[in-house]
Amino acid sequence: MPDPNLWSVSELTAAYRSREVSPVEATQAALDAIAAHDGDVNAFVRVEDEYALESARASEKRWAAGEPVGAADGVPTSIKDIFLTRDWPTLRGSALIDEGGPWPEDAPAVARLRESGAVFLGKTTTPEFAWKGVTDSPRFGATGNPWGAGLTAGGSSGGSASAVGLGMGTWSVGTDGGGSVRIPAAFTGTVAIKPTYGLIPLYPASPFGTLAHAGPMTRSVTDTAAMLDIITGFDARDWSAMPTPTTSFLDGLDDGVAGMRIAYSPNLGFVRNDPEVDAAVRAAVAALADAGAVVEEVDPGFDDPVEAFEVLWFSGAAKVIEPYGDGALERIDPGLREGVERGRQLSAGDYLDATAVRMALGKRMSEFHEAYDVLLTPTMPIAAFETGRDAPAGSASSAWTSWTPYTYPFNLTQQPALSVPCGFTSAGLPVGLHVVGPRHADARVLRVGRAYERAGDWSSVVPALLQT
Repeated sequence: MPDPNLWSVSELTAAYRSREVSPVEATQAALDAIAAHDGDVNAFVRVEDEYALESARASEKRWAAGEPVGAADGVPTSIKDIFLTRDWPTLRGSALIDEGGPWPEDAPAVARLRESGAVFLGKTTTPEFAWKGVTDSPRFGATGNPWGAGLTAGGSSGGSASAVGLGMGTWSVGTDGGGSVRIPAAFTGTVAIKPTYGLIPLYPASPFGTLAHAGPMTRSVTDTAAMLDIITGFDARDWSAMPTPTTSFLDGLDDGVAGMRIAYSPNLGFVRNDPEVDAAVRAAVAALADAGAVVEEVDPGFDDPVEAFEVLWFSGAAKVIEPYGDGALERIDPGLREGVERGRQLSAGDYLDATAVRMALGKRMSEFHEAYDVLLTPTMPIAAFETGRDAPAGSASSAWTSWTPYTYPFNLTQQPALSVPCGFTSAGLPVGLHVVGPRHADARVLRVGRAYERAGDWSSVVPALLQT
């Protein structure tokens, strides 16, 4: 039987339709991959073999009858352990949460995937309450990278990225409050988008407020667009949810970038990149220019908004553990404890001042995009570093924001931002290209990412852990 673990969704469903491969065979292959590789990377907190195979058998019957229920019918899928999942615990990497539940409902993205026939394999790792840019937690330990088990997968959706990168499921869904799908996508050579805020409904509301987004995590831009079609449906439980899109994100995806006005900022005016990251991203930008885009090297003209971001972020962190009562502070990740203590010292005035910075940044970027269709930067200034650290060796700060300068600004502005692989360092570690668009231009961002993907075709390169 062909190995479907690294196939795209369209390849997989075409094989179901032709009966070359069945959903049961694809699901078993994904479960076999988990058995073979998860011991190296620790991407899953829960694997449900029997449930997955039962779901796959039901999907197989639907395909045999020519009646798939949706675009994800039979597609092996994992869910970040931040999202509510009906009948399964959502532990969020924390010893504070009682596994016993009850667990009566799905989060909106999970519900839409379930309705579309996705086969749920299990749930993936997160740092405690998804609070930082690497994936380790007191409850489940550290998650490694498909390109080296001793390297971090990034975070906070590192388990999902590592699972997707190793073929332990076709795709996953993660969250992004400051870079949490894009950081691990860059580190693992996968694809992820943080869409416009509100496009994917969230429930329950994140303690990090309107910084928090949900996003697809896949191996290709096309699969990312396909998942967006599924999980962007309106859900009344999220008061800020946008209306359901009326067109597919796959429409026009391959239309290219000829004539598109693209701004390239190599460092946003305040970032220092690893030279190999800089070289890979410059080559990617040149490829888009060769494809017909009109590229100008220009900074968007804002200072590092890290102080404002951290006020909003740690204010949220302080709220995270409130429901767990006295003694909770002593039972959490020490780094999160510091963040909670910092958040408790902030005032309403501090929060409003940070919000004012956020609003000014949003205005600045809206005006910037009147001249430029998208902005390109590196996703990360560095490649993946060792697990067990909150920051790379030699970092001036232990804060995760000290090494993620390209991601969190665009959570403040709620803009769509995509990470797509654009090459490797001399050590063989992936580099990500960051495509940022104005709010509501998600389809445009995907189109640019797809144009580069077609030119670069890094998706065919197999992760190091699959080469051994």
